Amino acid sequence: MSKPLDELYLSWLFSQVSSRRPHHKSHRYWCLLRQLYTKEFIWIIPNDDNRLEDGRDLRYEFIGEQELDHVDQNWLTLGCSMLEMLIGLSRRLSFDDGGEPRDWFWILIENAELDRYDDVNYVRDEVDGILDTIIFRLYGHDGQGGLFPLRYPRNDQTEIELWYQASAYLIERE
Repeated sequence: MSKPLDELYLSWLFSQVSSRRPHHKSHRYWCLLRQLYTKEFIWIIPNDDNRLEDGRDLRYEFIGEQELDHVDQNWLTLGCSMLEMLIGLSRRLSFDDGGEPRDWFWILIENAELDRYDDVNYVRDEVDGILDTIIFRLYGHDGQGGLFPLRYPRNDQTEIELWYQASAYLIERE
């Protein structure tokens, strides 16, 4: 193998959210995606561990597609990155509401206002602050500043699992 496993995997993850169109915005966010890959998703609300497992499951898909043998079991059980969690969540949103997972991924990036940080305007510390806001639920009760901003929240979004936030967001989009 010419590239280390992490680099191969990151390239594969990038392929899950990028467009084949050469001028698509996804090709301007390599720094952001790399940071999302190095930032661990920590779940603090019950059932958000399901989002962690969705993200980790991507590793098995990658291994199968790449036909890799003898992958270190420790690599498979490492914490879930924010990039993995967002891709896994995007796939669930796509399944529930239609559309492409890569489109859902970019909707989540825009909702969190991370789309401001393309490779030209990338500020690592600011991105890290936004990711901490999402992870540690420091956004508004209505989800503003998080992944699922709502106009009419029925619950404090900082206290409910991400999947329930996603469901409320999908209902508002109808």
